Amino acid sequence: MAKMIWQTPRMTPVALPTLNPFGRRRTGVDVQSEIDGVPIETLAERYGSPLYVTSEQRLRANIRRIRQAFTAHCPNVIHGWSYKTNYNGAVCSILHQEGSWAEVVSRFEYEKARALGVPAEQIIFNGPNKPRAILERAIAEGALIHVDHGDELELIESIAAERRERVPLALRLNFKTGYSEPWSRFGFNLESGAARAAISRVKASRHLRIDGLHCHIGTFILDPRAYAAAVTTLCLLAREIESDGRRLRYIDIGGGLPSGNALQGIYLPPEQSTPDLEEYAEAICKAFLEGTAYRVEHGEARPALVFESGRAVIDDAQSLITSVVGRKETADGRPAAILDAGLNALFTALWYDHPVRLASPARGEPRDTVLYGPLCMN
Repeated sequence: MAKMIWQTPRMTPVALPTLNPFGRRRTGVDVQSEIDGVPIETLAERYGSPLYVTSEQRLRANIRRIRQAFTAHCPNVIHGWSYKTNYNGAVCSILHQEGSWAEVVSRFEYEKARALGVPAEQIIFNGPNKPRAILERAIAEGALIHVDHGDELELIESIAAERRERVPLALRLNFKTGYSEPWSRFGFNLESGAARAAISRVKASRHLRIDGLHCHIGTFILDPRAYAAAVTTLCLLAREIESDGRRLRYIDIGGGLPSGNALQGIYLPPEQSTPDLEEYAEAICKAFLEGTAYRVEHGEARPALVFESGRAVIDDAQSLITSVVGRKETADGRPAAILDAGLNALFTALWYDHPVRLASPARGEPRDTVLYGPLCMN
């Protein structure tokens, strides 16, 4: 009996329908064919791909919702738009039309805000690196200067001395809230005594005047109690500062609200893992009203409450249009698509599970597909 020739075994992958988390067959994929009434295919043909598109309708709706959530509890709230989140001129202009001030952290952003017509007195100047030239301009024009560290405080005092005037400023602080990981890289630390030392220095200066307190407790804060604790801390310190009769103009609690995006590593969807915006506004305003009640008891107006908005306003208002430039199969048989946009265009894909939608209905059976960008590492 002749021996059969040995052949290398070969495995052929069998593609199964894509299943949902409950093990059932998916009925389809998400399709989004237009943005604010403009077809996506038209946008790609006219402006090319990849392309970022901002929905003005969603942008305005988001900032209005935030403003209304705060106004329902506290009428005197100033909203600052975080330029570092998105300094596109059209985006900034729309938010200024909606009443937002400008929150900037650099010379570039300050000059951009002024070029867009924002009055200097409606610019909140944060950041640890403010060169002398832009500080001199911001002081002369009346911007709200937030001091980050001792060297900056010394520089501002020297500028004020040269101008022979008393310059108003706010001190940026960091401290523990008990509900979120403390950010210690920005501002004067409260627990170490650095914050009170800075306050004492400003009080003793003939050329400086403390007008406000500022903090920024982090980003994508998922517990409203962290904000309430921060507000309470700032209000207690404000009352301590005002014990000698001086009065602060405002308390700025920074930003850090989460958006509706899904963070990687969190099993629950955003609508279950992220508190409603109204919960944040209620927690912040309740703590602020309680913490500043002493002003009302003495027949005085409360200081203004400042809130800086960023990703919660812009994240779901923007879309990245990208095109499939090639198709292939991975070594394990999965379908893959090569896109013309990579992490250089969407670096937030490193920590968000961004939803992916088709511009037109898919043909055939939907399958989980690996998406590759055009770069080496994505």
